[in-house]
Order: sequence, then structure tokens, then C-alpha cells
Amino acid sequence: MFFGDRRTLSIIILIMVVFGLSRYLTDTASLLSLLLTIPGVLIAITFHEFAHAFAADKLGDDTPRMEGRISLNPLAHLDPIGSLMLLFAGFGWGKPVRVNPTNYNRTMSMDKADAIVSIAGPAMNFILAIVLTLIYFAIYKFVGAQVLNSNICSILMTMLMYAISINIGLGVFNLIPLPPLDGSKVIKPFLPYNVRNWFESRERIFEIVFVLLWIFDILSLIISPLISVVYSGIISLGAMIFGI
Repeated sequence: MFFGDRRTLSIIILIMVVFGLSRYLTDTASLLSLLLTIPGVLIAITFHEFAHAFAADKLGDDTPRMEGRISLNPLAHLDPIGSLMLLFAGFGWGKPVRVNPTNYNRTMSMDKADAIVSIAGPAMNFILAIVLTLIYFAIYKFVGAQVLNSNICSILMTMLMYAISINIGLGVFNLIPLPPLDGSKVIKPFLPYNVRNWFESRERIFEIVFVLLWIFDILSLIISPLISVVYSGIISLGAMIFGI
């Protein structure tokens, strides 16, 4: 996803980062928590954007391949502002994957192909969250108590939990049906023709609404309960599978 007014957004992010850093630098526990979050951010954004690029490539658009986006190298996908947001606000974004819908295979409509490409990113985050949860509970069940209580294992388990949370947060956040988020493209094929035209003609207005909801922290009030429900469901699934 991508925000149009980068300058304004950069100023807002800078203010948030400054306030966030002041808290982390005065609290050792918070700083350690921040450092343990970084691997989860790298994994979540990298796989999210890779999934977009991979889906577009499979549907016939070689634009992501030509731009080096069919890669699991984090440097190919990280957006500085979006990464900082994911660290300090719990939701964010990566460098947008550019696609050319006219290159898609003609086996389906352009809107449907675009929806598949759009949903690939959040779907990848949910898959990752499930895989990481299974790894977490496998370690918890099969590793001895002495190893489990060691500093190294404790750090690993904490990093896994952060990575699970971040992937769920990124997945839920991007499914909000407002431009410029993935969810806005996912719902388009299911909208009546007139509604879709009305929606598309007002995308810029919806982007402004989205930014306002985010600035005034209304967005977190909307998505936090959803994130909690998904998180609880995935954790419960993992615990049930391993009988914990």
C-alpha cells in the first residue's frame, strides 16, 4: 500500500518516532522489547510484499519480477516510514509492489486478478502467524524445562510471540476496505457496478478519511478488537493441536 502525501506523513511519523524513542530510551525493558520486535517486522513486511509480487507474477504480470520484487531479501521490500510505523504503532506497510493489470492473464476479469494479488499479502501474514504459532507450541511442548527457561530460549520464544502478533496486525490492518489498503481492492469484484464506480471516483477522499482515522487514533479502536480475536483464535488453535 502507499500514501500519496509523503511529506505530511513523514512529519507525522517523525513526531511519533521521537515521542516513542523517548519512552524506549528511558525504559530498558521497553528498549529490549523494541529490539526483539525487529525480526518480526522484517519477516512480516518481506513476506507480505513478496506474496503480492509472486501472485502478480503467476497471473502474468512480470513487472514485479523486472523490479526485483520476487525476492525474500528484506531490502527489496522495506519502506522506512511503514517499517517505523510497524515498530512504534503496531501497524504499517512495505514498499508498494508495482503491477500492470493489463498484463494479467485473461482467464478472469482484471478486478478479480487485482483482488487476488491484493489479498495475497494479508493471507501470507496469516499463514506465517499460524506457522510461527505451531513452532512456538512445538518448542514449548518438546523442549525440556531447563532449556525452555534458559535466557536464549526465552528470548527466542518472546521473538516468536512478537512475530505472531505483528503478522496478525499487518494482515488485519491491510484488509480494512479503505484506499490505499489491500482490502479496498479485495472487495471491488463483489461490489455492484455503480457502487464500484462511485468508490473508485472517491478514492482520494477515502485516503484522506483513512489518514484522519489513523491520526486521531480511531483506527486502532476499530482494528484492535479484530486483531485480538484473530490472535486468540490462532493461539487457541496452536494450543489445541499440541494439547496444551
